[in-house]
Amino acid sequence: MQLVQPQFAPESLIGHDGQPVFGLFDGSVKNLNVKAFKYFNEMDKPASFVAKYFDFKQFQFVSIVTQRYILGLAIADIRYAASSFCYLYDIQANRLVQSEWLRPFGIGCRLSASASKGSAKVGSKQHHFEFDIKDGQWQVNILLTNIQAKLVLSPPALSLPLSLSTPTGYNGWTYTQKHNALAVSGELTVFNEPQPLLNALASYDFSAGYMRAKTAWRWASINALTSQGAIGLNLAAGVNETGNTENVMWINGQRHFLGAANFIFNRQISDDFWQISTNDGQVDLTFRALNCRKEKLNLGFIKNNFRQYIGYYSGILIDNDGTKYHLHNQLGLAEDHFAKW
Repeated sequence: MQLVQPQFAPESLIGHDGQPVFGLFDGSVKNLNVKAFKYFNEMDKPASFVAKYFDFKQFQFVSIVTQRYILGLAIADIRYAASSFCYLYDIQANRLVQSEWLRPFGIGCRLSASASKGSAKVGSKQHHFEFDIKDGQWQVNILLTNIQAKLVLSPPALSLPLSLSTPTGYNGWTYTQKHNALAVSGELTVFNEPQPLLNALASYDFSAGYMRAKTAWRWASINALTSQGAIGLNLAAGVNETGNTENVMWINGQRHFLGAANFIFNRQISDDFWQISTNDGQVDLTFRALNCRKEKLNLGFIKNNFRQYIGYYSGILIDNDGTKYHLHNQLGLAEDHFAKW
């Protein structure tokens, strides 16, 4: 049974009263309209122009899974700096290689102002990657030393993304739009070898808003082609949990909302094995890490402790109609992240 009834997505996230529209949406919010947001401090006084500018955070992420490789591409703008990466994971060799960019005050980095249209790009003319969004369809262009790509990410017919707006902290908000189990078409070359895309799947994440100054989250993502069809899963704990969650699965394009997610692991002893479930009993998974993309930055006023794992998921998923899906050693991603920004 569906847990919530989404509302039609508003054209603009920030309404005429200067405040965001909250809730789960059907469709994509075309314009965040951040300039119209009336931002107040913790004492209910109008925030300064400087605070309104620097407190806004935004990131965009794409994951692509092929027969041999997993690609992860991210651009994050925290105003003081923009951090970006592109990693390539070789499934056969269990090897991860990556390119990274850190740009003070976001110089030389661009993000889209909408999940429906616009462009996000990092790097130079000869060494870059880009997300180009047209009418809600994401395209990924990569020109790096060992990776070249012109890709189109396409959802099944009538498949809806997760679109969610929630209050964050005392006076902030977060808008998140995600879609998993997207078909991949176009061209991908890795180490001068063209890669087949017939069974490739992808997902994207667009998140923006006035997030907590200290933010931590756990996250799980799966893009799987199984005997029961294409399965996408997004679970998270730590950001969008004020009234609604961003937990959802897609089964052959159909969206199924899920309850609150629980992530059990011990990062001080071993973070290679996780137990992940939802309170509604529809998710019961174990995750075994194979490799990890790590980043630690401690500048005092800015901190980032980031670990994104690639590994195997096993267990059970149950959709809103009661149909059960068994996963066994299905590749996916998990993330443990703390940020002070």
